[in-house]
Amino acid sequence: MKRKPLTVLLQAYVSSFPEEQEYKSRMLEFIEAHEDCFERALQPGHMTASGWLLNHHGSKALLMHHAKLGRWLQLGGHADGNPNLLEVALKEAREESGIEDIRALSPAIFDIDIHLIPENPKEKAHYHYDVRFLLQVETSKAIQKNHESKELRWVGKEQNLLPTSEPSIVRMFTKWAQHK
Repeated sequence: MKRKPLTVLLQAYVSSFPEEQEYKSRMLEFIEAHEDCFERALQPGHMTASGWLLNHHGSKALLMHHAKLGRWLQLGGHADGNPNLLEVALKEAREESGIEDIRALSPAIFDIDIHLIPENPKEKAHYHYDVRFLLQVETSKAIQKNHESKELRWVGKEQNLLPTSEPSIVRMFTKWAQHK
């Protein structure tokens, strides 16, 4: 039963990006097949949640240079058993930015992605089934990185200044840049 709200949310999600149409089908199949899809211990993968976090003006988005993966990514992380992925995205954004005053701009999904996490000393290679939400800082606050990031950086709507060409980051950037 705890999978039903996410299934409904995913079924309502519409994207003009072909890869997301494929991800949507794969995610729905994965959720249906795995009652424990929110648990980190599930192999070959598990649900994660993240946020495209905007500053309080909506003019910049926050990216982190992930310490373990060595790549620029949005803020996010594991569900760890919580089926409310919007709650997870908010919790992760607060922890990874050091900013408490963050809200969701909508309860609807902003983006979805499925990506392989490489094998490391603690775990085998596995997939993250990532559901992303559009979040915003409510007041002007200083960011504070934690142990999960090498750097945090606000980026404006100039794509040439984006510190990565990672397809899913570019896709979220494009959605945000076109958003009125």
